[in-house]
Amino acid sequence: MPQDSNIFLSLGKPVKDEYGRLIGEVVSFTVKPNGEVEHVYIRRSDGAFTKYPAGNLKFNGSEVIYISDIKAETASFCDQIPLIWRKDQALKELYEKKKISPEVYEDLHNSFEGALNQLKTEAQALLERIDKEIERCNKEIKELNYALVHLEVEHEIGEVGDPSYQIAFSTIQECLKRANIEKEDLESMRNKLSNILLGETVHRPFAKETGESIATEPSLPEPPVVVYVKEAGESSI
Repeated sequence: MPQDSNIFLSLGKPVKDEYGRLIGEVVSFTVKPNGEVEHVYIRRSDGAFTKYPAGNLKFNGSEVIYISDIKAETASFCDQIPLIWRKDQALKELYEKKKISPEVYEDLHNSFEGALNQLKTEAQALLERIDKEIERCNKEIKELNYALVHLEVEHEIGEVGDPSYQIAFSTIQECLKRANIEKEDLESMRNKLSNILLGETVHRPFAKETGESIATEPSLPEPPVVVYVKEAGESSI
C-alpha cells in the first residue's frame, strides 16, 4: 500500500477518529532507512504521548483521520480468508484433473489449511473484540439518553436556562449521533466477518464473478437502541 505523500504535512495537525472525535495532534514520526514512515507520534487530548501505525492515518483535505485497528483488521481478514479458501479449492480441482501429483497436492493443501486455521483463530478473537466494542457503544448510548432526559427535566423546572440548555442539548445529540454510527459500523463489520467465517466453515463456495460469499447469513443483530431525538428549543420530554 503506497504511503500518502501528505503524511509529513500532518505535523502539528489535529487527528480525529472516523466519527469526528478528537484524538490529539501529530508531533513526530518514526521513519525507516528507506524513508517510509512507520509510526506517527500523537499527543493525545488527555496529554498522553502515544505511537500509532502510520498506515492507519488517512487524509481528507486538511483533516487527518485515524482508522481503527479493528476496521483495518476486519478488512484484511475478509480479503485473505476467501482468497486462501478459493486457492485450496482450485488446488483440489487440479488434483482431481490429475494435473498435479498427490505429493504436491498434499503439501500445498496442508499449507493452505494451516494458514486458514490460523486466520480463523485470529478472526474469532477479533469478533470478540468487536462484540466488546459494540457493548461499549450500547452503554454509551444508554448513558447519553439518561443525560439527555436529566437535562430536559432540569430545563423544564427552570434550573437550566435556555442558552445553556441549547448548548448542552446539541452536544449530547452530536455524541449520540457518533455513538450510533460507530455501533452500526461495528455491527456491519461483525456480520461481514461472521459471514466470511461461516462460508468457509461450512464449505460453501464463494461466487466467482462477484467474490461475495453465498453462505447462509447468520441471524440479524439485536435491534439498535432507540435514541431520543428532538429539536433544540423544545422542552417536553
